[in-house]
Amino acid sequence: MGSHHVGGPVAGPLAERLRARGLRLTAPRRQVLAAVSELEHATPEVIGARLREEAGPDGAAPDTSTVYRTLELLERLGLVWHTHLGKGAPVYHAAEHPHLHVVCASCGKITSVQPDLLDTAAERLAAELGFTVDVRHVALSGTCRACRERAGSEDQ
Repeated sequence: MGSHHVGGPVAGPLAERLRARGLRLTAPRRQVLAAVSELEHATPEVIGARLREEAGPDGAAPDTSTVYRTLELLERLGLVWHTHLGKGAPVYHAAEHPHLHVVCASCGKITSVQPDLLDTAAERLAAELGFTVDVRHVALSGTCRACRERAGSEDQ
């Protein structure tokens, strides 16, 4: 990790989008968005801990309530999405491309998957129930290949 500076190339377009809505690109907003991008699937608590770690003992990191408020704002602006991966706090990820998540119930590994894998199920839900699936918030729980293979080798 080290002294990685948060901000990066996303700041320019983000600043423009915020300004267009009469908002400023404050340091906490930039820091939270950068942490979401770096961490990929993190809870607000993990994002806050990363920002405190990066700020160091004398640095200024946003407190937990600021992280939550900032995530809500960034989600309203369409810059981040959240997904519930089971019990506990939602995880946040950048909104660059829609994807669904498969989560191993055994080891906890999270894998991002193309949403078209659910096309048939989504079409049936739409046809039979009139229900539209929002893949940005979909998480499927199961067992990953590595855990299945490990379990198989333990049976022998």
